[in-house]
Amino acid sequence: MDKNIPYKIYLSEDELPKQWYNVRADMKIKPAPLLNPATGKPVTLDEMSGIFCRELAKQELDNDTPYIDIPAEILDFYKMYRPAPLVRAYFLEKALGTPAKIYYKFEGNNTSGSHKLNSAIAQAYYAKQQGLKGVTTETGAGQWGTALSMACSYFGLDCKVYMVKVSYEQKPFRREVMRTYGADVTPSPSDTTEVGRKILAEFPGTTGSLGCAISEAVETAVNTEGYRYVLGSVLSQVLLHQSVIGLETMAACDKYDIKPDIIIGCAGGGSNLGGLISPFMGRKLRGEADYRFIAVEPSSCPSLTRGKYAYDFCDTGKVCPLQKMYTLGSGFIPSANHAGGLRYHGMSSVLSELYDEGLMEARSVEQTSVFEAATQFARIEGTLPAPESSHAIRAAIDEALKCKETGEEKTILFGLTGTGYFDMVAYQKYNDGVMIDYIPTDDELAKSFAKLPKI
Repeated sequence: MDKNIPYKIYLSEDELPKQWYNVRADMKIKPAPLLNPATGKPVTLDEMSGIFCRELAKQELDNDTPYIDIPAEILDFYKMYRPAPLVRAYFLEKALGTPAKIYYKFEGNNTSGSHKLNSAIAQAYYAKQQGLKGVTTETGAGQWGTALSMACSYFGLDCKVYMVKVSYEQKPFRREVMRTYGADVTPSPSDTTEVGRKILAEFPGTTGSLGCAISEAVETAVNTEGYRYVLGSVLSQVLLHQSVIGLETMAACDKYDIKPDIIIGCAGGGSNLGGLISPFMGRKLRGEADYRFIAVEPSSCPSLTRGKYAYDFCDTGKVCPLQKMYTLGSGFIPSANHAGGLRYHGMSSVLSELYDEGLMEARSVEQTSVFEAATQFARIEGTLPAPESSHAIRAAIDEALKCKETGEEKTILFGLTGTGYFDMVAYQKYNDGVMIDYIPTDDELAKSFAKLPKI
């Protein structure tokens, strides 16, 4: 062991970041504006405030303010589970026989089991401040829905969750945690909304997707007085709230003079990856330091590695604004792979722009190889990782093994976004040897791309 670097680096409560960091302020080329599908023009604050809380809409449209104060009530809530530890994976390094130094930021030490609570509590706070009765949302694997139900119960808000049907069926206990916190949970697509009925008619027997669930949640929010819609990933406001991950990580690194060479995160909509890398990316954009950033996504839903950079709907039902992003097409319904939180057709506009400029790399990995890495990590480091997080573990192990070949002592940092205790159906399939890898064909993607809006 490095004598001066503990296995777990904890910051004190006093060192908890007091502001969120907005990476857009340091981007020379800003993300393209959201467009109103009816007019084709950039969405205004008033238009956006019909769907989102007004303060969140302001954060969504703010490309210029580098730091935004975290309200005291949110900071107090953060103290229940933050600061989160930065862990040196000494045991993994030893098992791999690599000269690389491996660190991971662990976000699973709260009841929701993931990083999602960082934004959920912020969004619930602004909804409460606005005097709303409740919020609606979607959830894939259930971690966002769990986090939001916790946040809503803290502030006394109603919470309606549309859960991707395959996850609703695979993860009944995640659903029950949400209900325990007072949320109303509906499998999506459902027959409770117009858009849900339409999707079921077009895709009978579909296992659903985040895009479908978003459409249903937005429709319910718009048609229910005193409600607004909140989203767990993709949006710039969510990346802003999640920057607390990267700010803590950077503070812990600076404390021990740790300089990461490679920073890795799993990528679905972009909340965890964006949160982890934003402050480091800020340093890179300002010319203060250089890092390699790697986004890791499932081969079954490869928006960055095989998608098109184009304006597209954020949801399958085409009720949300248009966003310029790397996308597989809003009608693309990914196979029912086990990383439910990564089954989204598009990518954050911030991360899409950074990737397009070559400031970030991306790779896709197959789920059998992801679960191989997850199992290896669980046995060596003692934490059972979420399938989503395990995409980052796969890439971190691969990079560490490259260092073993070259003899380079690189410092690798990755985000361990959450725990996998509700993902045992997936682990069972892997352990039984019946897990399969599904990769969409070029023809399937071409059909989806053909339906992209003509902007």
